[in-house]
Formats: sequence, structure tokens, C-alpha cells
Amino acid sequence: MMLTIWQWLTFAPVSTKAADYFDVSETAINWLSTAFLFSFIVASPVVIWSLHRGPRDSILWSSGLLLVGNWIRYGGTRSKTFGVVMLGQIVIGLSQPFVLAAPTRYSDLWFTERGRVGATALASLANPFGGALAQLINPFLGSVPHIVLYVSVIATVACVPSFFIPASPPTPPSASSTMDKTPILTSTRHIIRSPSFYIIFLTFGVYVGFFNAFSSLLNQILYPYGFSEDEAGICGAILIVVGLVAAAITSPILDRTHAYVLGIKILCPLVALEYLGFVWAPQTRGLAAPYILSAVQGAASFSLLPIALEYLVEVTFPASPEVGSTICWAGGQFFGGIFIVIMNALKDSRSVDLEAVRTKGRGQGGGDRPEGNMYNSLVFQAVVALVVLPLPMCLGVKRLGLGDVKGRLRVDEHLESEGEGGDVVEEQTA
Repeated sequence: MMLTIWQWLTFAPVSTKAADYFDVSETAINWLSTAFLFSFIVASPVVIWSLHRGPRDSILWSSGLLLVGNWIRYGGTRSKTFGVVMLGQIVIGLSQPFVLAAPTRYSDLWFTERGRVGATALASLANPFGGALAQLINPFLGSVPHIVLYVSVIATVACVPSFFIPASPPTPPSASSTMDKTPILTSTRHIIRSPSFYIIFLTFGVYVGFFNAFSSLLNQILYPYGFSEDEAGICGAILIVVGLVAAAITSPILDRTHAYVLGIKILCPLVALEYLGFVWAPQTRGLAAPYILSAVQGAASFSLLPIALEYLVEVTFPASPEVGSTICWAGGQFFGGIFIVIMNALKDSRSVDLEAVRTKGRGQGGGDRPEGNMYNSLVFQAVVALVVLPLPMCLGVKRLGLGDVKGRLRVDEHLESEGEGGDVVEEQTA
């Protein structure tokens, strides 16, 4: 999983260098990220079918596509054929959903109710950890062909262990894991009747979408103000590393308290307010504001992710976990692709003299709206994030038909036999 996000951000931290190498615009480089995200939607039906069979099948699909896509992309890079690079990026993008949508299905199969949030967090956040490596390491790997080669070699080596993953645990860890999974179509019908699902889908989709867009465009947001690619890479790495540490702290707490709604209502405002703060952060031309706000964004977003995914399983129970998870992730990738296109269109159209920017650095010239700035893009990001915020604040309100439902937890905490579990499934489905 970690490798898929690294592939996605292969070119984003070095967007100016990549544009020069392929002799294309930065908009074309942005489309490498956008096409990767849209590929998720294309693969989603196969992903749901594969995950319903079991997480191991899904991981094998991902490994195969990852290997093929990487070496297609490297061939295109060596020949400077941008179309082949795009093809390889799309094939890699098709590999992503097979692992990105897998954590809730995997934790449901392998862990008890006191370990699922942590397991989902560990698996889900391995993905952005790969993004931190891309943001931090790629600018130091040299030329564009060297970057793509090193990433391809690492991906090839990392795919080997996937062929040795067992299909299931030797002993079922909980009561709910012993139950037959609800068929895909039945699960889908049950999910679309859940009011809470729509709120989670929209909130999850928009915030994940902005995280994807922000990560893809971070270098372009900062460099007009004199930030170097290395400084932008460190900013992206801070966002992800601090997020991982925060999730490591909050996930065990949520595993014990199951206070999903409270966690969502605390963290969503922090995510929205960070996007608001970043409207002005680049204008300071200092490292403190972007780095601090990125740390807050990472801590809030990464702590929120596993909580939202596990709460989604609860409010859609007895639907099979992979169905709701894949739909929400597909929404996040779709919104992310759309947001990249919109934010790129809102970018200041004046060309940037990169040599002049590098020479002057962060401390001099350019004003608050230098050539190539993305101020309007950041305003758009903040406004949409704040408009969506009231939705998750409604979760758990019984008067709105959004009461705090704990379907799977009820099975695991109060029932001991498979027969009793079946009664609860019928009650939850009714």
C-alpha cells in the first residue's frame, strides 16, 4: 500500500523539473496525478468483487498491476515519451484501489473489536507514509529518469512478500468474523438506505479529495513565493509524519472507547480550519506557518481517517465492509481529481521565472500575489471545506435520524453464538 502512493507522487514533488524534462507544461504533469486518481473509479467494481472474496486476492491484483505499470512508465521516461509515461501511471493507478479499500475488510477478518481501529489505521496510513517518502526523498534522487528507476526497483522488491500472505487467520478472532458476509448487491441496497452513509461519503470524499489535491499541488503552491522544492518536500513530509504519530496515539484510544462520533466532531473542524489558515501561509514567506499548519492538518486528517472508515462499517452493518469502503474511497479519488483540475484552472496564469525566484529566495520580492500563485485555489479549497463541515457535525443526532448506531460492535460485545449473531443481522437489516 505504501508503494502505491509513492508512485502517485513520483513527479509532484519535482513538478518543475519533470515539466522541463518531458518538455510539457506543469498542467500536463498535474494530469499524471489526476489520471491516477480517476483510475480508482474504473477499477472499483472489480475491487469490490475481489475484496469480497478476500483481501489476499485483492493484494495480488495490486502487486501485478503495480509491477507492470512501473516498468511501462520507466520505459516512457527513458524515451521521453510522455504518452507512455501516462499509460504506466494509469496502470499503477488501477493497482491502488485493490489495497487502499482493503483495510476495513482486512481488519474485520483478522482483528477483534479492540483492535480494528488500530489495524485499519496502520494499513490505511501506510499509504500516506509512502507519500511522505515521495515528498521527502524524490527531490534528492537526481534526474527524472533516476527517480523513476529507483522507485520502480523499490516497488518490484516490495511486491514479492504479497505472494506469501495467508488468506485468513487460523481461528476467527470475533463473533462477527464467523458470519457469512452479506452478498454485494444486498450490501449495496442496505448501504443506500442508510442516511449516515451519505454524510460520511460526502465528508470523506471532499476531505480526502482535498488532501489528494493539496499533496499533488504543494510544490506549485509554495514555489512562487520562493520556497525551494526541498522545503516544499519537507512540508509534505511533516504533514504525513506528524499525522502518522497522531494516529498511533489516537487509534488505541478509539479502539477502547469506540467514541467514533465524538472523534469525528472534534477532528473535522481542525481539518477545515487548517485549509482556511493555509490561504495566507505561503504569503509569510517563512517556514513556520506552512510547517505548523501542515502538522495540524496531518494530525487531524490521519486520526480522522480510520475513525471514519470504522464508523462507516458500523452504520452500514450488516453490509460487507469492502462495499462502503470502496465507494467512499472512490468518492475521495474522484473529488481529488476534480479538485486538482479546478485548482489548476484557478492558478495565476502569469509565467514564473524560476531562476529569478530561486535567486531571490523566500525573503525578497513578489508581493502577496506573485506570478503563478495559487491564492484563488487555496480560497476555493477553504470555502468548500468549511461548507461541508456542518454535515459531520449532524452525525449521532437522533432527531435527524442519524443516531449513533453500533451494529457490528453489538454482535461482538453482547453475543456469543453464531446463531444469536444471525438474529441481530436480521434485526439490523429490517
